[in-house]
Amino acid sequence: MKSVAVFCGSRHGANPAYGDAARATGRLLAEQGLTLVYGGGHVGLMGEVAQSCLQAGGRVIGVIPEFMVGRELALVGCTELHVVDSMHTRKAMMADLADAFIALPGGFGTFDELFEILTWGQIGLHGKPVGVLDVAGYYSGLQDFLQKTVQEGFVHDAECAKLQFADEPARLLELLMNTPVLPTGWAKADWLVKT
Repeated sequence: MKSVAVFCGSRHGANPAYGDAARATGRLLAEQGLTLVYGGGHVGLMGEVAQSCLQAGGRVIGVIPEFMVGRELALVGCTELHVVDSMHTRKAMMADLADAFIALPGGFGTFDELFEILTWGQIGLHGKPVGVLDVAGYYSGLQDFLQKTVQEGFVHDAECAKLQFADEPARLLELLMNTPVLPTGWAKADWLVKT
């Protein structure tokens, strides 16, 4: 593992623990020699994780749509900043640049990124590890909901089990580093045609 994409909010959220976790994640990635791949912004938790990584001597790759640069939301201090044409291109480039994915607290954009990367894994487009940092119980309801999707027959338990949860950045990174990268392609998803 050489790089980790972090999906997180463009706001700070109501609980100061969210910002603390974002900064701790950024520092941890730098300390572990891992490149941070993120959405390229300087605001909210996005800005916190990136600036903390940079301040700790880490490498940060930002990927941001052009219309957001026009709104002066880009973090110009990134090691690399890729300006792309759309949100779709942004997500595809982040997925390509990263060896693993972490979701911190966030809103619709974070949920979109997390669920799209889970879907891509489900259909065999990647086999990279995915984790959720459950800061102050923010994602506890998501764990319950995902179990319901399994119980109701919409998600296979093997797919649901691939999503790692932890409440501390170092523990989550340890889980992701010990998760084997799966081969890609439809062959690994045989259960899709059996159920």
